[in-house]
Amino acid sequence: MFRAASFARNLHRLFWVTVAVHGLDGLLEIIGAILMLVASRVDLVNIAVYLTAPELAEDPDDLVANYLRHAVIHLSANTKSFVTVYLLFNGLVKLSLMIGIVRGKLWAYPTACGLIGLFVCYQAYRISHTHSVALMVLMLIEMLTLYLIWREYRLRIRHAAAARGRDHRR
Repeated sequence: MFRAASFARNLHRLFWVTVAVHGLDGLLEIIGAILMLVASRVDLVNIAVYLTAPELAEDPDDLVANYLRHAVIHLSANTKSFVTVYLLFNGLVKLSLMIGIVRGKLWAYPTACGLIGLFVCYQAYRISHTHSVALMVLMLIEMLTLYLIWREYRLRIRHAAAARGRDHRR
């Protein structure tokens, strides 16, 4: 019993960490979309070089830094447009839904699950065309978030029903 309660408590904590991270991620995605919108391709390459230079000076074979540079250098106009729209829409949705969840709005839970589910489907579609490892990792994180939000929603519904039952008995 103790292990189950401890596990449930840890899942609840992970839920709140996930909500906070997704809210912050939503804000960063909005900022990233704005940056993608206003920055030229040359600006983006310069930013990538600036951000990765210290890491590559230390470890020239760094996988993440090299991947970022390669991705930005080979960024097509079509991909830039996709990334801009994706970041803006995903960021706005994440931020607004996480604010709804923090405020305890029950509608935000199933709405978040539905929209995250759609994002997961779209990410799977993109992965089938791009074979992007980064997108696969993001999709797994979204799937974990989907599970945690759904689990928390079911708990909140159960607690609300129990509270209504106690009120009717009085």
